[in-house]
Amino acid sequence: MTTSAPETSAAPSPAAGAPTVSTAVADVLAERTGHLFGLMGNGNAHLISTLTRRGFPFTSARHEAATVAMADAWHRATGRTGAATTTYGAGFTNAYTALAEARLARIPLVLVVGDAPSTGRRAFDVDQTAAAAAVGVTTLVARPDNAVAIAHRAFDLAERTVQPVVLAIPYDHGTAPLTDPVALDPLPAKPVWHATTEELDRVAEILRAARRPLLLAGRGVVLAGAVTPLKELGDRIGGLFMTSVMAAGAFASPWDLGIAGGFTRDHRLALARQADVVLVAGASLNAFQSRYGTLFAEGTRVLRIDNEPAEELTHPQVTDYVRADLAPFLEALTGRVPAAEQSRTWRAAVPEVATEAFRSAEPVEDPAEFGPDGRLNPRAVVAALERILPRERSVVMDGGHFIGWAPMYLSVPDPQAMVLVGTAFQSIGLGFGSAAGVSAARPDRTTVFFSGDGGGLMGLADLETFLRTTRRGVVVVLNDSAYGAELHQYAAKGLHEQAMLIDEVDFAALGRAMGADGAKITDLAGLARLEQWLAGHEEGVFVLDVAISQKVVAEFMSASMSAGRRL
Repeated sequence: MTTSAPETSAAPSPAAGAPTVSTAVADVLAERTGHLFGLMGNGNAHLISTLTRRGFPFTSARHEAATVAMADAWHRATGRTGAATTTYGAGFTNAYTALAEARLARIPLVLVVGDAPSTGRRAFDVDQTAAAAAVGVTTLVARPDNAVAIAHRAFDLAERTVQPVVLAIPYDHGTAPLTDPVALDPLPAKPVWHATTEELDRVAEILRAARRPLLLAGRGVVLAGAVTPLKELGDRIGGLFMTSVMAAGAFASPWDLGIAGGFTRDHRLALARQADVVLVAGASLNAFQSRYGTLFAEGTRVLRIDNEPAEELTHPQVTDYVRADLAPFLEALTGRVPAAEQSRTWRAAVPEVATEAFRSAEPVEDPAEFGPDGRLNPRAVVAALERILPRERSVVMDGGHFIGWAPMYLSVPDPQAMVLVGTAFQSIGLGFGSAAGVSAARPDRTTVFFSGDGGGLMGLADLETFLRTTRRGVVVVLNDSAYGAELHQYAAKGLHEQAMLIDEVDFAALGRAMGADGAKITDLAGLARLEQWLAGHEEGVFVLDVAISQKVVAEFMSASMSAGRRL
């Protein structure tokens, strides 16, 4: 967290009640988003004060990294464009990792930052525009002659490109009165991609001929509002479904095999590998989603539909590409595919898929209570939590090795209830902030936040933010007293493990010190503490510290390491 230094260059004082650059930007924020996440400093004090004086929803972080992480997660949980704010210099650089994560994860948000005076940088200023550009983020600058228009442009650009945008307010412009506005050039028209009749007919014919069709939906389908036609298409041909992690639960269908890739359960993976045709819609089919090339059997025909640039569609397993906007393509495609005789479809051959037993957390891939070192097996713990945790929940995760288990065993009500902030940039430590953002977005649900001990310690300042923001929540720290990813990848190769280990920390005790309830458990019977708390509390937070084994390797990491050995 940064502190505010004495103001070192005079900013103009506006007439009482006159609109300024800061108040103008605040007006646009109030119009275009529903919540502001930030941390106050010299560069954004006037902006924040304008909004909080009005009662606009504002959540203060304890470290600037959490400002952007909260806005990022708020978007993932609501679908609306997020907004965050920091001061200049150290405030901006503290938020930089979260900004890079948002860019790689393609999250539309606006980060309003203080910046150096328009007359030139001071000793403690950095070139924030260049720094943002280095991670692919555009910076727009608010001035007295463009503040309203440029603030709207920031939101328009974030929504158009599905990316974060930085809106900078130079220090000497923050309280400057508005002047006659200048006109901005309009944004270029968004390109529209239509499939040809021939492309639609070709894909329809492939699907009609498929014996075991699998339809895989990514976040693009959710953003395009195209889940309904894709689900109808799958029902027509008697196919099975899968999703990316950011589209988890989108189909709400008993024929959904769950998340594709490193989080796929063994019995579901076995079925996915039986598909003879796979239609991938709105998903990147990256290495993780394709389980490093092992999700589908060799020779499977894989069709990908998306509106991404052609160079981004190249994939060794994809046999057919169609560049098209998803909703109109899928609607037109569904109309071209007649309903199959259901008794002759893949579903008829695998009726067990639609059963509750198939979708449950049982059987656990490795049901042993303890790992080889006597600490708890995380698979068994998380599978048990599927039964214990409230059904109306948001599941939030930081980055780290521990993420391998919650998406495998925990169900969520819809795609906006499975939130992973950190995985795109392979960062850890953004979890408490992102969980607070989800709590602000969906206070009607129980926020269930999973962290490792390494990331939890890195972001510990915003445990307080999470406790302050959350109506009802559960923190689950899968605590292996180590940086698990490094331990499994490098200690296993003979590297010295000293720097990979963490002294045992009791996160439940830390939570209790800040006003939460909690328990540290070393056996499955200890989960009764959480059950009892949930039964007796409609509000508050419970911190569950689970002493998990250092010897259990998540499936996604095993697949990754196997792929690396093959390469």
